[in-house]
Amino acid sequence: MNEELTMDRIVNLCRNRGFIFPGSEIYGGLANTWDYGPLGARLKNNVKEAWRRRFIQERHNSFEVDADILMNPRVWEASGHVGSFSDPLLDCRSCKMRFRADNLIDEFDPEAHADAMTKEQMFDYIKAHHIPCPNCGKHDFTDIREFNLMFQTFRGVTNDAKSVIYLRPENAQGEYVNYLNVMRSMRAKVPFSIGQIGKAFRNEITPGNFTFRTIEFEQMEFQTFCKPGDDIEHYEYFKNYGRQFFEDLGLAADHLRFHDHEKLAHYAKAACDIEYLFPSIGWGEINGTHDRTDFDLSRHQEYSGENMSYLDPYTNERYIPYIVESTYGLDRTVLALLCEAYDEEVIDEAKNDVRVVLHLKPAMAPIKASVLPLSKKLGAKAMEIRDELAKHFMVDYDDAGSIGKRYRRADEIGTPFCVTYDFDSETDGCVTVRDRDSMEQVRIPVAELRSYIEKSLQF
Repeated sequence: MNEELTMDRIVNLCRNRGFIFPGSEIYGGLANTWDYGPLGARLKNNVKEAWRRRFIQERHNSFEVDADILMNPRVWEASGHVGSFSDPLLDCRSCKMRFRADNLIDEFDPEAHADAMTKEQMFDYIKAHHIPCPNCGKHDFTDIREFNLMFQTFRGVTNDAKSVIYLRPENAQGEYVNYLNVMRSMRAKVPFSIGQIGKAFRNEITPGNFTFRTIEFEQMEFQTFCKPGDDIEHYEYFKNYGRQFFEDLGLAADHLRFHDHEKLAHYAKAACDIEYLFPSIGWGEINGTHDRTDFDLSRHQEYSGENMSYLDPYTNERYIPYIVESTYGLDRTVLALLCEAYDEEVIDEAKNDVRVVLHLKPAMAPIKASVLPLSKKLGAKAMEIRDELAKHFMVDYDDAGSIGKRYRRADEIGTPFCVTYDFDSETDGCVTVRDRDSMEQVRIPVAELRSYIEKSLQF
């Protein structure tokens, strides 16, 4: 990552090159919503598949589910979201803008530890330090009020209390309510894990840091059900397992750090975030790993009446499993990969020749190879190569402009290889393959092209 990189450059690249667009843009947009374009959707899917391989396919006793977004409202009562899932918000009386009280304090003094304050303490701190409104600069706030973060909607034809349902604010409950189903149908024995990739929604005030915090986002959830007493071992394991996963995706080790929580939720035994150093934003959470004890299953047992205990077939001991949760923000991971990969390389300083390049790992790159006929007269044969490669991985075809400009377009979207079909190819059956990072070129028989590229695509 270029140390002088700003988030504005990432936003411009994403918009201009088909990674991420503002949501509903032709209607003026909707704050903090974003649509993934052709390349962004591919990058996002590559991350999903890497997560599935590492967390589901390669692990023992790991199972994937795909639970519905809409769930019985009692689920959210049991989880505590209906009663206590809220943000401390206050309004500026002068400009009518709304802010999170803890964010105001943290931006004023990051060492103030607003997360450890009560609502009353936060208001007193803001008043005592005369913290101004970030929008208009005045200090004239309303009292702090709690706003529930869940999106509420109604099932059926009448909008009454009996028909209220919610868009899920997290994926985890879909794994917890299916714990018995997975254990029974898959003959799973503790410890076992349930993973899920899916959308979640939070009606919160967001600072507008591109896709870092949005009202609709996607999570890669992983819950491990384990024996009480073994939980801390699993917790420490998945902290390090998660960090290695991010490094394998392509994030630099010195841009990652652990942030252990000093203040824990009432149900938690331990909690740690993995943070990434984003340009313009600073350190931001991309993973959270938590030891949730037996809180979740105990609550669902209480509210549903179902027995959530596990009978150990070897010891005949019965207990409610502890849960170690490791949650990965998919959108934030994609953003981190784009920031990490972005570079502006000086090719010829005298000519002010600078190329923009995304150094994405080939397995993560949206397009694996771009096939370039040296002349449009060679297009038919070049297209045959493109069509054959496309049976195995994503391939682009570009015959517009000079070969140099076509190389640069491929570099800018992170394509690892450019394959040039030239006039010599007609007689020797070979093509020239250019490497994105080194810009070195090698001559390869067409028959060996697929295997040459696929060697680099392993994750």
